[in-house]
Amino acid sequence: MTLFDVVFSGNDAVYGLTEGAINDAIAKYGEDKAIAFPDTAYSLPCYYGVTGTKVATLGELKNALGVVKTLMTREKRLNDAFMSGIATALCAEFIEVLKYMDGAVPYEAPCYGHLGDAVIRELGVPLVTGDIPGVAVILGSAPTAQEGVDLVKSYQAQGILVTLVGGIIDQCEELGYKTGANVRVIPLGKDVTSVIHVVSVAVRAALIFGNIKPGDAAGLMKYTMERVPAFVNAFAPLNDVIVACGAGAIALGFPVITNEETFRVPKSLIVQKDVSKFNATSLEARDIKIKITHIDIPVAFASAFEGEIIRRGDMQVEFDGSRVDCCELVHAKDASEIEDHKIELIGPDVDEMPVGSKQSIAYVVEVAGKNMQADFEPVFERKFHSYLNCIEGIMHTGQRDMIRIRISKDAYAAGFRAKHIGEVLYAKVKSEFAAVVDKCQVKIYTDPAECTRIRHEVAMPMFDKRDERLMTLTDEGVDVYYSCIMCQAFSPSHVCVVTPERLGLCGAVSWLDAKATHQLDPEGPCQVITKEKVIDERIGEYEDVNDAVRKFSQGALEDVSLYSIIEKPMTSCGCFECICGIEPLSNGVCIANREYAGMTPIGMTFPELASMTGGGVQTPGFMGHGKHFIASKKFMKAEGGVARIVWMPKDLKEQVADRLNATAKELYGIDNFVDMIGDETIAEDPETLLAFLEEKGHPALTMEPMM
Repeated sequence: MTLFDVVFSGNDAVYGLTEGAINDAIAKYGEDKAIAFPDTAYSLPCYYGVTGTKVATLGELKNALGVVKTLMTREKRLNDAFMSGIATALCAEFIEVLKYMDGAVPYEAPCYGHLGDAVIRELGVPLVTGDIPGVAVILGSAPTAQEGVDLVKSYQAQGILVTLVGGIIDQCEELGYKTGANVRVIPLGKDVTSVIHVVSVAVRAALIFGNIKPGDAAGLMKYTMERVPAFVNAFAPLNDVIVACGAGAIALGFPVITNEETFRVPKSLIVQKDVSKFNATSLEARDIKIKITHIDIPVAFASAFEGEIIRRGDMQVEFDGSRVDCCELVHAKDASEIEDHKIELIGPDVDEMPVGSKQSIAYVVEVAGKNMQADFEPVFERKFHSYLNCIEGIMHTGQRDMIRIRISKDAYAAGFRAKHIGEVLYAKVKSEFAAVVDKCQVKIYTDPAECTRIRHEVAMPMFDKRDERLMTLTDEGVDVYYSCIMCQAFSPSHVCVVTPERLGLCGAVSWLDAKATHQLDPEGPCQVITKEKVIDERIGEYEDVNDAVRKFSQGALEDVSLYSIIEKPMTSCGCFECICGIEPLSNGVCIANREYAGMTPIGMTFPELASMTGGGVQTPGFMGHGKHFIASKKFMKAEGGVARIVWMPKDLKEQVADRLNATAKELYGIDNFVDMIGDETIAEDPETLLAFLEEKGHPALTMEPMM
């Protein structure tokens, strides 16, 4: 048999299964029965992406299968094999969506099945920053469980997002290897058709970030090939169905590496008999470059561990700033005061602390450099959360003097001690901020009296001084803004304009962050934008900002405003923390955050709202933004500001309440403004919301009409 025969045979087998499953479902439920994947605005994302048609019922699914049949050409040309691969993938999507009928939850732990839109948006930032340098799809059973787990761990230690399908899931469970989205090892399902759930992620990345129009199959495949760094590892034995699925992966630009002696397609279907070399072969095939920073610690260090949870029963010791004096601090000093790479422990080490106890810790990172500025100190500090969470077996939460660190028993048994916190902070500060840091030393205090002294006599006065400085940072008070085009790796035409009062929509880039980024890399993603030529101060439009946006978007955008949701709003890439949209009946706006899964009074869920807003296009009436921006005095200033906010999810309200109340008090003299804002416990429809707002006397009801 030829490769074409194998692909066509596998395609035919899956098509037959799909046709039977759809017919059985129609016989049981009828053609009008609704079908859908949960938590997505894209219906059946792969079919929608390829054809541009949304499928909502079993009858429509049967018609869609007829469309898939037209892709199953049987000419023995490479493109025909690829299209049969795409047809196989779409059939797999049809089989999988049938599992979710009637609100069923078809997958049990550890398997995830379908991944919602919010997960993809959450992955957007680490993908564009390179913290996730690639996506591995591991399919089947490794020759031995240990070889399988070793392969998974090798990718995880490089920060690569790992998805698992089939027997490899059982092999990880057999050896007790931790999996889950929080450690970026995601078991999808045991059936081969569950591989479609990672294909769906790639397709939605193109729709969400890339402004690929549904139905533009050629554009879709070009995007996934060039911008989604995925690859497949398929263990022997391969059957016809797996080979057909592999053809679909190759069509999307994802090379397949296998240990089975089978057909070979240069750069696409690669035979590597030695499973221990799958990693190197895969990275070379996909041209993925791994940033290597050697850190002298006894456990792994990678972004894949950033979400690891250390349970109380699994922890060796905890440093808890809510109970005892703790803090983390960066302090710029003169070079003569610093001995580079000196790491000093003042107090007992971890092995001198009772198991399970709460302890004090304060670590001070002292830096010096001719280009170092005091403004960069908090920028460095905000990175500590990520740095320490990247350590295998370490969990860090909070910042400043409200930190908590847990060291797991496994990390302790491997030899992790207090000094290794210093090794990580030293290595990362020196590597990431090399342009401004010439020398760095770390002092780690675990003596309780010293921790109290450092917190109250050193750290708190510095924090207060910085807060005063930040309060004076307004858009009017600075001479320049900054661009941020970090997300152009996925969203080619998107440009953020970062100002002191409007941070990047991802929530991760403040004006000070952008300033530091520019200083560190003058040719990098954050460039200076002057603001000398005002066009319209009301909406925040400047001629020089427009020139910059035009340049950095390669002409895709002509002009933007900084303070309006209606007139020339700023674009969104798709990885925004929140989305704001006009609610006409109440003459205000509703805000939904990415974590909120329910309905909004606008009549759309977060994924549905977000589907209208990403991809680097301007969408009047909708705006992606960071959580921190909600309480800004520049939030929708052109339309009346924060007084327009009429609804937010309850959790989000609680997160922004103090700052939002302070802003409303300063701007409008309103006390406890957040109490006037609706949430899902009050209303999910516009009529009920309006009644609540009228009862509260919400200011939006008496403002000028928005539309």
